[in-house]
Amino acid sequence: MRRTIFDTDHNDFRDMVRSFVATSVAPRVDEFIQAGAIARDVWLAAGKLGLLGLHVPERYGGSDAPDYRFMAVVLEELSRVTVALGSAYSIHADIVAPYLLHLTTGDQRRRWLPGFCSGELLTAIGMTEPSGGSDLAALRTRAVRDGDGWRLARRVRVHE
Repeated sequence: MRRTIFDTDHNDFRDMVRSFVATSVAPRVDEFIQAGAIARDVWLAAGKLGLLGLHVPERYGGSDAPDYRFMAVVLEELSRVTVALGSAYSIHADIVAPYLLHLTTGDQRRRWLPGFCSGELLTAIGMTEPSGGSDLAALRTRAVRDGDGWRLARRVRVHE
């Protein structure tokens, strides 16, 4: 079936992403599986191609891609090799990006987003605990300022 969701710009972008995946990612999948991580040089190469900050404005080093379909192209091409690659990429470039864009100050965006987009800074997110599962509203663990650092603490519900 011929898909009509993508236009010429998306298809040209797909060609570039497919070439990157074929030369820099696919031949090394066993290495990544063994290490339990994608090698840093691959993240940096993806950053140089503008693949890590698709939703990020150019002033912070991003690509400022005009729509979600560019992200879909990258995810499809990585997932053709293994879904784990698409998942790792998506967590960094699609899930964490909105947090950094919308829940940070201007100073924080200027500090973190350029490295996020270049691949020099890798991100992850943890949103579960044994009693909460995938219900994020039910999570009881929180970070509490403790001197110069942070301490993880659990909210305790007191029932009267």
